[in-house]
Amino acid sequence: MDTNMPLTELQIRNAKPGEKLIKLSDGAGLQLWITPEKKRYWRYAYRFDGKQKVYAIGVYPDVGLKAAREARDKAKQLLAQGRDPMLAKRLRRAAQAMSSATTFEAIADEFLQKKATEGKARKTLAKLQWLISIALPSIGARQISDLSPREVLAVLRTVETRGQHETARRLRAVLSEVFRYAIATDRAENDPTIALKGALIAPKVRHRAAFVDAQPFGTLLRAIDGYQGQPETRIALQLLALTFVRSGELRNADWSEFDLEKAVWSIPAGRMKMKRAHRVPLAPQVVTLLEELRSISLGRGPQLFPGQRSAERPISENTFNAALRRLGYAKEEVTAHGFRATACSMLNESGLWSVDAIERQLAHVESNNVRRAYARADYWDERVRMMAWWADRCDEMRSANACQGMRHK
Repeated sequence: MDTNMPLTELQIRNAKPGEKLIKLSDGAGLQLWITPEKKRYWRYAYRFDGKQKVYAIGVYPDVGLKAAREARDKAKQLLAQGRDPMLAKRLRRAAQAMSSATTFEAIADEFLQKKATEGKARKTLAKLQWLISIALPSIGARQISDLSPREVLAVLRTVETRGQHETARRLRAVLSEVFRYAIATDRAENDPTIALKGALIAPKVRHRAAFVDAQPFGTLLRAIDGYQGQPETRIALQLLALTFVRSGELRNADWSEFDLEKAVWSIPAGRMKMKRAHRVPLAPQVVTLLEELRSISLGRGPQLFPGQRSAERPISENTFNAALRRLGYAKEEVTAHGFRATACSMLNESGLWSVDAIERQLAHVESNNVRRAYARADYWDERVRMMAWWADRCDEMRSANACQGMRHK
């Protein structure tokens, strides 16, 4: 067969498969591939950006000779415009798939997948999924572009009527994110939650329970020293007081993060709330506690606080607060997270340390975008001195005499 001559329908029908793949040319890059299994595929061979490529047009006879030539000509037009036909086809299919997923539930699923791809923590993803699940029975099957503020408010009201005002507020924020994602992907034109600003009952602000005075805090420190439960739990509470990190950051800590010789704890970004790596200067008292802990947990795995049932998992997130309850402190008096509030309050009141150094040690992110852009300093030297001072101050408050003296100042 003359491969330079265009194909005819008769030639195509009469062509027999061979032991290997046969390629029949129609000219200008269009080919009919015949496999040993008698399958017939239209392919367009071309070069783009210096590379040889093959564009899949379709299967014969579903795609006839005329249709295959039209598809080849369209591909050639894309090439003339400097566009890759294969990439254009993938983008077209992606757009079609996206345009077909227009219900609230489908777009919410995409939104959650996006968050997972971005590396959001498992706990964060679980909270997002739980909040979105509240709305699905009412609006999940609805076209997202058709949803009105009234319909969204009805979903939020069902949560409010249960007295869960904070949950309703968070749900509104998450729904807003889903709507904004739909707008960005051209499947909605507006965010109906914007019209609901001020429509929800404002939740009462509940601050984390914490001691901010020296005497009761010193009493708490002494109570922790005398804790009669697991020694690892006692050390964990002592470390929380001295380092005032978030309880989850300590609970999930790994020995590889610690350099006791340099007295530094380096927490990776993936375990931080704000997804920014964080360093904690270790005062001598902290290093002593860590050495004690290592002698206790030696051989039980890489984690500082392996669980009792399995060394592969850390202790429960309720361990710290349960220990405080066991010491006789109610949740209205103190919580594990409250150590941060105590340290923040007392460090600021001392007047010895800059607000920036305190905030940096708390791993807070500056809310002002302009200020955050210029707040590059780590304040490390000041933080090293501050953490050593704080450990010494905790020793003073732990002393009954020091606490007694505070009453008469």
